[in-house]
Amino acid sequence: MDAVRVALLREVLAGTEWPGATRRFAGTLRGSVVSHGGGLLLVGTEEYEPWHLAAHLVDEAAWSGTPELSPTLVRHAARTSDPAHLAVGLGRLSAARRGETLLVVSPAAPQTGLLERVHDARRAGATVLALDSGDRDLVALAHEALTVPADTDLDLDTVQHLVSAAAGENVLPAPRAHRRFRDRLSRLADLLTSPPPSRW
Repeated sequence: MDAVRVALLREVLAGTEWPGATRRFAGTLRGSVVSHGGGLLLVGTEEYEPWHLAAHLVDEAAWSGTPELSPTLVRHAARTSDPAHLAVGLGRLSAARRGETLLVVSPAAPQTGLLERVHDARRAGATVLALDSGDRDLVALAHEALTVPADTDLDLDTVQHLVSAAAGENVLPAPRAHRRFRDRLSRLADLLTSPPPSRW
């Protein structure tokens, strides 16, 4: 989904919780991978692999100049004969460490084995984020979760588009506003550090 379609989708969703909720979640994702710098692991369930989200995050990482957003896709059925970017299996979750971010995408209740590995990653210090349909166990494990209930008009794929687009957006102040702020700060510093006026 390109930037124009994302903008149109946000326009359609204006007045609902989704534009704000997806931007907040994306901000948490971006903040976690950029500040910790340990890398982003992306995993789905046995029935659902978020390869589409992985591709969008790779694009957003390149366009935004934020390489930390480029994820490692962790697969349930990975084989050593697969291409390198598709050959990372669930064992990678067991090796997750402090500083890494784990994003779990789960349109249905995840299997116990996946939850156990997510729990291990969290215990080892990884930050756990979840895009899900409201599974209590997964939400309890996540530091931050964005739930897409089954009874909503949006589906998880659409929410993933909004999240990936927002994660790649430049969140710094606009250059002109940034310069104005810097100029005001500079003038204030000059006033505070200048010698007192001479007496009459």
